[in-house]
Amino acid sequence: MKSDVYERLRERLDEFSIGFKSTGTGIEIRLLEKLFTEEEAEMYLHLKRSLQTASEIARSTGRSEKEVEQILQRMTEKGLTIPRFPKEEGEPFYYSAAPYLHGLFEHQIKRIDKDTAALMLQLNHTGYYSRGPSPLRTIPVHTAVATESRIAPYEDVRKVLEDKRRYCVADCACAVVRRAGESSCDRPLEVCLLFDFYADYYIDRGLGREIQKDELLSILEKCEQAGLVPQFGNSTNPDALCNCCPDCCESLLAVKRTPKPAKYASSNYFCTVDTESCVACETCIDRCPMDAVGLSEEDTAQVDLMRCIGCGLCVSTCPEGALRLVRKPEDAVRVPPAKHDFMRPSSEYEADLERRGHGDH
Repeated sequence: MKSDVYERLRERLDEFSIGFKSTGTGIEIRLLEKLFTEEEAEMYLHLKRSLQTASEIARSTGRSEKEVEQILQRMTEKGLTIPRFPKEEGEPFYYSAAPYLHGLFEHQIKRIDKDTAALMLQLNHTGYYSRGPSPLRTIPVHTAVATESRIAPYEDVRKVLEDKRRYCVADCACAVVRRAGESSCDRPLEVCLLFDFYADYYIDRGLGREIQKDELLSILEKCEQAGLVPQFGNSTNPDALCNCCPDCCESLLAVKRTPKPAKYASSNYFCTVDTESCVACETCIDRCPMDAVGLSEEDTAQVDLMRCIGCGLCVSTCPEGALRLVRKPEDAVRVPPAKHDFMRPSSEYEADLERRGHGDH
């Protein structure tokens, strides 16, 4: 009789982050079979979102601590856990459950193959998310916001970075999967930025490299030039800043497929046009990731406000300065939540460690 462990694993994953619901197609089970052995799937069912040692996990499994540690180490190498590596002599490994997003999907960037990529791409088209607001929120590219404009702290990259202790850059998982599966996109790949606990994890696992603030800001400039859309994790103190490719990012592509992207993108800005200055060069039309810009009957740029997500990529490249970003009225502004289950906050992981006397500070 075929084991039901993968369905139980799917159900467990559906409890975390933005969910992992059944699609009715079996694609999600085939993907889990690709990522996990049955033994690893059973072990995952004993993991929590909070950090635990192998000894603690072993108590619920009926296995020895040594055996559990071996399985968990193998799972960690495959990106199936979110671990905390020992930082000092005598400190144990800690393990927690990796959701599908942010987690299993992103952790495959160094080991993705064509078959796994194909399953992930198929799954992405089924709409398998089961709950919650958007995991990402669009922020305007820095050069697109007028200096006199009021920028909320949670939308100001420099302000957010002030409170971070460590920075990491990694390849974009969406772009890696698409290039392994079907895409020949040539936009920059090393563009995803992780902070604090997640920076520790990516650096320790060799999934990314440590950078300093000046290089981070330089990366943002290159991403803007390449037409990538900056998106924070959707919380007031985000642990990641994605620079999303309009051709590869699953979040952007899903929003773009809707008739009213502005309704679904968590953005607080929109673009306006000074028709007196516009010369109809069409630079903004080519630049817009949502197809929100066209030409009016008067032969000037025209913005569809139901499609504009306020990224500012058109504003920063308008040669005549005819475009500008405007902040939405206060009653339409979306303030992000204090935290979002898409990424368990670094502060919570670090609180786990502080209680055990192994904090980073």
